Amino acid sequence: MNLPLDIPALISAATDIDAARNTPLAVSVFLDETAPGDVVGHVRSAFASAGARTRVTLGYLEEGVAPEPYGADDMAVIVAGASPSIGAAAAHIRSAGIPVMVVATAPAAVSRAAEAAGFPIPEGDLVAPHMTDPPPLGDAAATLSRRLTAGGTESRPAEAPAALEALEHAVPAEEAPAGAEPIALDEEAAATLDRRMGEWIIAACRDKKLAFALAFPFVRRPLSLDAVRATAIQNAGVGVVVFIPGADMPIMTLNQAKMLLQIAAAYGQPLSAERIKELAAVVGGAFLVRNIART
Repeated sequence: MNLPLDIPALISAATDIDAARNTPLAVSVFLDETAPGDVVGHVRSAFASAGARTRVTLGYLEEGVAPEPYGADDMAVIVAGASPSIGAAAAHIRSAGIPVMVVATAPAAVSRAAEAAGFPIPEGDLVAPHMTDPPPLGDAAATLSRRLTAGGTESRPAEAPAALEALEHAVPAEEAPAGAEPIALDEEAAATLDRRMGEWIIAACRDKKLAFALAFPFVRRPLSLDAVRATAIQNAGVGVVVFIPGADMPIMTLNQAKMLLQIAAAYGQPLSAERIKELAAVVGGAFLVRNIART
């Protein structure tokens, strides 16, 4: 019996994983001297990497002096406090073509100060604990939406958008914190801040997201959830547009196998015999479900 897997495609996925392990990364972290000590310590710890090909530069923001990121930076981080020049500093970094994440435990105050100074911070670049926006899913949802719209039928015009909407919002958003800013960085807040930072990196640095997950542990869970959601969205689309029974299984199984490889790689697990067993379980489960459905 032939397995419904494109072996060359799986090998290619594994090769991409190996390439990610050897991808150089560069990050500049700028600290506002007025930023709370707990968030400064947390961000510094989060970006401490043992990766041999990862370069993290640490510096402080100075009033009236534009920060100079490293020329090869993939991204920059500003840990914001009460300084009114946060928006200007972020704008200067963006002008060099480098995406910049602004981390704050008083996001509303930081946003107001930046806007008042004439350098508003893009909403998506301001990251804080307990934010209420849903997590970004990248381009997969938008691409699938276009495909489903193009492939819809008169008999099933609303099914696909409804399913897509449910998948896009599968992760519930947190409620706004009850306390006033700055947000206390307790254990729960620190965990949500890590998730938000990881989601930002996945959205802003998609070409190197796996390399970032290998270098920085806080990116691994957001990347895994992103892979699961993207696979679910893609397979939902396949199930909607493929009407021949069983014809969608090879595509879905390949997507699931790739997802497993990516999650394993994000957590530093090599493509070993254990991974092969897990891939076999995915394929075997798919065959079992199909045979039950046929029966």
